[in-house]
Amino acid sequence: MTYLQHSAPQSRPVRIALLGAGWIGKFHAGSIARRIPDARLEAIADPLLPAVQDLATTFGVTKISTDAADVLADPDVDAVLIATPLRFHAELIQAAAKAGKDIFCEKPGGRTIEELDAAIEAAASAGVVLRFGFNRRYSSDFAAARRLIEDGVVGTPQLLRSLTRDPGTEAGLGNPGRIAPGTIFLETLIHDFDTLNWLNPGAVPVKVHAVADALVAPEAKAGGLLDTAVVTVTYSNGAIAVAEANFNALYGYDVRGEVFGSAGMVTAGTPQATNATSYTAAGIASDTTRLNIHLFHDAYTDELAHFAHDVAARRGFESTTTAASPTAAPGGVDARNALAVALAAFKSAETGLPVDVSEIAELRPAEDAVQLQGAGA
Repeated sequence: MTYLQHSAPQSRPVRIALLGAGWIGKFHAGSIARRIPDARLEAIADPLLPAVQDLATTFGVTKISTDAADVLADPDVDAVLIATPLRFHAELIQAAAKAGKDIFCEKPGGRTIEELDAAIEAAASAGVVLRFGFNRRYSSDFAAARRLIEDGVVGTPQLLRSLTRDPGTEAGLGNPGRIAPGTIFLETLIHDFDTLNWLNPGAVPVKVHAVADALVAPEAKAGGLLDTAVVTVTYSNGAIAVAEANFNALYGYDVRGEVFGSAGMVTAGTPQATNATSYTAAGIASDTTRLNIHLFHDAYTDELAHFAHDVAARRGFESTTTAASPTAAPGGVDARNALAVALAAFKSAETGLPVDVSEIAELRPAEDAVQLQGAGA
């Protein structure tokens, strides 16, 4: 007999190169290599060769380099994951876009609005996928809270809250002098700012007031350290939000969110590692989470799975991974809105005065407002 010809959809893994072999890069490498069936860790680049070699040995990667340019020139690389220090993000996004690579970048995408705008424009001009690492959107409890908001459970958002308290020790911060000025806004609270924006769909931040200090390591304040902050954000729909952060929570890694509205309230997040609680003569106790890669283990994986799904769709080959987010993955507008709040907060902390976000950038909503029904609206 003669077989009939039948066309089948092209199916192969998305080949992702890792740029940056630090601690978060290592975790992302594990996700790509072991936890996302539709992705493959194709190459690794970092100026520190021993770190690259260790990762390559762990995950069986044969392509390694100390120069990101080698990865960007590789025709077998579909996409890059940028996990380098912040100062390289915008430049690498532009270079990757020019090379035709789809891009996942850890937050934030740049140090200034101008840097980020140039990176976003480069990706748009090249027609490549550009996503940013705002992983809380993929956390099951935060995603559930967002769905409840979409369902109208809270009505019109009026008060919002988001907090990040990094795990600490009784000895305090290990090397506070190495923490760059503005880190608490640009690299910690920026997660909270994106979360607040996402949980208040259709609105944009218009005014920011921040109070910050070095309460954990006051001896490092002269060098620019701020390790404790509270930020108030006023939105275009009238909602008022509070974001807070501290670098030394002795009880564990604590990330929580809350939205109160005209019809009710939703909450998300807990520092408890499990629901198991002990009741003894010493009191009531439960284990807590100590690392972000433990608290958000599945969220980190799901955001990359969503990225791989989007890359496969753009490149026209089949993906078995379902996009794991209740809304669109965080892109350029989301990254820009969060960065604008972070920069406004940094400026407000320096001056002690509220800052109009329009002084930093003109913003637009990343999505339409939720259409509410009934009396709760």
